Amino acid sequence: MINRSILLVIVLVVLSVILPRTVLVVRQWEQAVIFKFREIEQVIQEPGLYFLIPYVHSSQRFDARLLTLNQEPKRFLTLEKKDVIVDFYVKWHIVDPAVFYRVTTGDLDRANILLSQRINSSMRDEFGKRTVQEVVLSKRDEVLDEVLATASELAGELGVGVVDVRTVRIDLPEDVSESVYRRMRSERDRVARDFRARGAETGERVRAGADREREEIIAEAYREAELVRGGGDAESTRIYAAAYTADEEFYALYRSLNAYRNSFSDRRDVLLLSPDSSFFRYFKDPAPK
Repeated sequence: MINRSILLVIVLVVLSVILPRTVLVVRQWEQAVIFKFREIEQVIQEPGLYFLIPYVHSSQRFDARLLTLNQEPKRFLTLEKKDVIVDFYVKWHIVDPAVFYRVTTGDLDRANILLSQRINSSMRDEFGKRTVQEVVLSKRDEVLDEVLATASELAGELGVGVVDVRTVRIDLPEDVSESVYRRMRSERDRVARDFRARGAETGERVRAGADREREEIIAEAYREAELVRGGGDAESTRIYAAAYTADEEFYALYRSLNAYRNSFSDRRDVLLLSPDSSFFRYFKDPAPK
């Protein structure tokens, strides 16, 4: 009885030592490499149970999920030889565990260092082709796309795939910031002046058109008024002529009375005429004819 118990304990101890070396469990978020006498024999990228020969096979698991490379903000020179401070991160994952193991021996820290060196070099090249204004305002996405395209070559070199490169922020040193802001203000002022000049030109054109149209309307109205006035004067003259020709003597008397009234409207008025002047003919002979 005692011998059986001892035997059972020995079996359990042996199984506890051998079994972990016999079965490899690969979970959904993992991938693995199986070694045979320290040489890579098989790459496993599907979850499941895999059986190993103890002391012949060994294994190492790797994370199959997205990993993040975070680092301290880096300084890069732009086309104008001015510094920008860039804070960015990289999303990457292991795509070829065999290559990844050969380059890094599975060390994530070493992988991050190698990846950081390549990404920094690509960022430095892209920032060096563009101005501060371009990398800060208009062409940031273009820079990141170029860096991502360059990083796609890392699959063959490191066994990793770069999924995304994103900037958290791009800062400028204080002296560069002031210079950039001055340039931006100057550019905005230039654009504003251009808009104001175009607005003034359009305003002058509209005002000139309105003035011309006003003059045309006034001229047309004056022409029509003169035509109406001329027609009225002609009609008035015709009516007067018809009335005066009906009794010429009465017309002469009427005109003389109007002349008397206009000449002596003020008591201080003095008129010197010869006694035989025709102006007073109706005073001399008031009897009607």
